[in-house]
Amino acid sequence: MKPSKLYSNYPDRFSAVEFNHELNVIMAEIRLPENRDRDTHNLGKTTLGRLIDFGFLAGRDAKFFLFRHEDRFAEFVFFLEIELADGSYVTVRRGVQDASRIAFKKHAARHQDFSALPEREWDHFDVPFERAKDLLDSYLDWRALKPWHYRKGLGYFLRSQEDFGDVFHLRRFANSHADWKPALAHILGFDATLIEQHYAKEDEFKEKEAKVATIRQELGGEVDDSGKIDGILLLKNKEVEKKQQLLDSFDFRTEDKAETKMLVDKVDERIAALNARRYSLMLNRKKVVASLEEDQILFDPEDAKALFAEAGVLFEGQIKKDFQQLITFNKAITDERHGYLVEERAEIDAELKTVNAELNMLGKRRSEMLAFLSATDSFEKFKRLASELVTLRADIQSLERQRDFVHRLQQLRTDIRTLTEEKIHLQSSIEANVEAQSANADSLFSSIRLYFNEIVEEVIDTKALLSVWVNQAGHLEFRAELLDDAGNATSADRGHSYKKLLCVAFDLALLRAHLGNAFPRFAYHDGVFESLDDRKKENLLAVIRRYTELGIQTIITLIDSDLPKRARDEPVFDGEEIMLLLHDEGQSGRLFKMASW
Repeated sequence: MKPSKLYSNYPDRFSAVEFNHELNVIMAEIRLPENRDRDTHNLGKTTLGRLIDFGFLAGRDAKFFLFRHEDRFAEFVFFLEIELADGSYVTVRRGVQDASRIAFKKHAARHQDFSALPEREWDHFDVPFERAKDLLDSYLDWRALKPWHYRKGLGYFLRSQEDFGDVFHLRRFANSHADWKPALAHILGFDATLIEQHYAKEDEFKEKEAKVATIRQELGGEVDDSGKIDGILLLKNKEVEKKQQLLDSFDFRTEDKAETKMLVDKVDERIAALNARRYSLMLNRKKVVASLEEDQILFDPEDAKALFAEAGVLFEGQIKKDFQQLITFNKAITDERHGYLVEERAEIDAELKTVNAELNMLGKRRSEMLAFLSATDSFEKFKRLASELVTLRADIQSLERQRDFVHRLQQLRTDIRTLTEEKIHLQSSIEANVEAQSANADSLFSSIRLYFNEIVEEVIDTKALLSVWVNQAGHLEFRAELLDDAGNATSADRGHSYKKLLCVAFDLALLRAHLGNAFPRFAYHDGVFESLDDRKKENLLAVIRRYTELGIQTIITLIDSDLPKRARDEPVFDGEEIMLLLHDEGQSGRLFKMASW
């Protein structure tokens, strides 16, 4: 369960790196004076760790240098040889261009070169990425991590510079705390099932609260009391029942009674009154017209003169004059009376017009009512009642839908109360488990605590404490801190160099505590000596050597300027420990023997 070899199909541009079982040093020498003050040198000491992670089937990241510069690396295929727990090996083949298609070859001998191996001789070839990860998981068989996948714990033993910012929360854990805290709790010896269940209940709780908000929005702020809705539904259903009975029996007597009452009480009474008024007006008009006709003077003096002449009677003189005066007088009286009669006739005609118009309107309305009462127009009554019934049923459907929402809302509230109680119960169980593991001197967590403090104290002569507790939300919190002589936390762990030391100590403590389990047996730490003084570097190196003697493979990277100062005849590392020596004198000194990118 250790990296054994990393190589490619282009050995002239990427030389093979063969790892031993104990200490492996990747050292970069800064030979050119102008480069000594630079922060980065692009020689490849950090890149090596990323390539190992690539061989362990890290997901595709567009920012990863192989994909960011795919035009330069598209033809590369990398091979990672891994030693397994039974002493056998598996080689993982992964190309840049087809990074999601993986091949595997299991073998007995170490430090093989399968770069030219034909496709048919691989145990598995062109395996899809997700299936390949599952297959590698079965090869590695890190059972102490189960039920989590091997990549969930790999980050603690393959730390890049970006992973030294936090002892517990790695850069690759960009997702929610539920994605990594249960797995870390499991590695530390706590009951991760309780923690997973708590996160699951919390997610369910949030989901149901979101549904409650959605339902309340759909209700539009309306009443959420199902009792009131049930009461309205009862009344509406009763009304539907009554109208349905009318339709089923085709009996409209109830409706007829109301219509007949309106007809008799209002319409007919008004029509009768208007007819009486119209009769009176027409009678008066007839009298006026007759009076106008009677006022005509039919006597003509000239006709009388001719008649008298025929009879031999004299009509001249005083007789004719008297008749003419009489006619003139009568004419004067008749003209005045005629004017009054004409005005009266005009008034009668105007009122008759108004009365006739209202009678026509009432007659039409009466006709419609009589049509409803008529047996021949019963279908119209049927259609009207049916329309009213449809409206009522639509109202009932809306109310029933609203009632269903309210019932769902009430059920969700019940579920939320239940989930709240279950979360409280789980939180109590988690707190009890954490307390029990912390108090038990023989627990896995206590062992990790002791190893962690032992490493830190040996390196910087300061005690260190790993703490795990449950916050108010029921989530685990992890802390690694340095202690003063009184046992109080200090701010020393906030510095980058000490933060990195805490990370290294934590990783090594995990590995040592799990030596008896199916668990990784290696740790990769980039820039391990940076910012430490020489004495602390020597102390840390002594710890690393002691841990390699326990069977933990350690891969460290450093720049020669970070080496602790020693006499020339006392090298820090021997030749077998330096697996890769990089330098800044041309392309031959880089991990990739090519121009930097």
